[in-house]
This record gives sequence, structure tokens and C-alpha cells, in this order.
Amino acid sequence: MVCDATFYGKRKDKLGTLVFKDEISKKIVIWKHISSETINEYKYLISELTDQGFTIKSMTIDGKRGLYRLFEEIPKQMCHFHQIAIIRRYLTRNPKLEASIELKKIVARLTTTTETRFQNKLELWYEKYEDFLNEKTVSSTTGEEHFTHPRVRAAYRSLQTNLSYLFTYKKLKDVHIPNTTNSLEGGVFSPMKFKINPHRGMSKSLKLKMVDEFLVSYNKK
Repeated sequence: MVCDATFYGKRKDKLGTLVFKDEISKKIVIWKHISSETINEYKYLISELTDQGFTIKSMTIDGKRGLYRLFEEIPKQMCHFHQIAIIRRYLTRNPKLEASIELKKIVARLTTTTETRFQNKLELWYEKYEDFLNEKTVSSTTGEEHFTHPRVRAAYRSLQTNLSYLFTYKKLKDVHIPNTTNSLEGGVFSPMKFKINPHRGMSKSLKLKMVDEFLVSYNKK
């Protein structure tokens, strides 16, 4: 199963849809219109699928906080696309710091490496830059200490948090787990928004009706 949420319009509109897609049948099995992407929304849809008799063999997710705990009994795969995007957000596309440049290179090989090699590279990187990561600066205004390189620390912490879920697709090869949510992002959300975007002035209810019609027709294809 691949699951993710997408939103339309402006942020203040709070208009989106959470979608679960079965990667075996290639069909969208359930969706729910939402105002925000919360753990409770995921929990509700999981409960609905269970009630309908579905057995979920795996979940490919975007790493949203709380989802790992929610899917505790289900094998989980962190989407590589989302992980790389998280690191890019912290380090930028063109980092200047040596530690950031090297960490970005390690992450760039995420989709082609093995868990052992990736973990070893990450450990060696940390050993080299541990002192750098722990550097602190005293604020000239408050006099309080804070970490000098918080964004590099956050990027590393993200990889450490998600490490156990980055290579599930290789550990359970017989389950054929997708390592990204791209079948939703590019295969469903992009063409759906392409149809919706020209009608920016439509009401929310009409826009959601258009989404429903698109998802129903997607399964018919």
C-alpha cells in the first residue's frame, strides 16, 4: 500500500485529499477529503480498510511524525523521494559547508546503495563531523548557548530517525514494496491537479466533486 496526501489551492483553503493506493491491483482503494494531514485521518482510513477485509502487507509513507507508531504492526518503507527532499530542505540545493556537501553526496546514493553501505557511510560522516555538529554559539542578545549548525544537525537526525525504514523494500523483496510514493505523486496527484488547476475559481464543494470523479475514473482505467 502507498499512501499520501495532496492539497489544492492556497494554504488558507485547507483543502486536500488523503489517498491509499494498492500496489498489487494498482487501484486506489480508499480516500478521504481532509483539511489537514493528521494521524487520526490515517488511523480512520486504516480502520476502514481493515473493516473491509483488507490485509495490509506493507505501507510506503512520507515519514510524517507519528505514522511509524500508528503502523507499528505493518512493515513500513520511508519514501526515498521525501527523504531526499527533507535533506535538500535542510542543506539547500547548493550547500557551502563541507559537512553538508559530504552528507548530501551520501544521500544522493540512497536509491542505489545497500543498508549496510549507507549506514557505514553515515557513521563515518558522523565520526568525522561530531565536534562540528556539537559546536555551540552564544547569542549576543540573550546570552544563551545554541548549536552553531542546527540545520546540518536536523538533516543528520532525520536520517537517523528514518534509517530503520529506508531499506524495508530490500529486506522484504518477496513483498515487492515500492521505495517511493511516486505512483501517487506522479501517477495520480499530478494529472489530477492538471485537470483542477484551470478551474481555480470553482467552489470547494465542486472542486472536491471533481477530485472524486477523477479518482473513480482512475480505477476504471
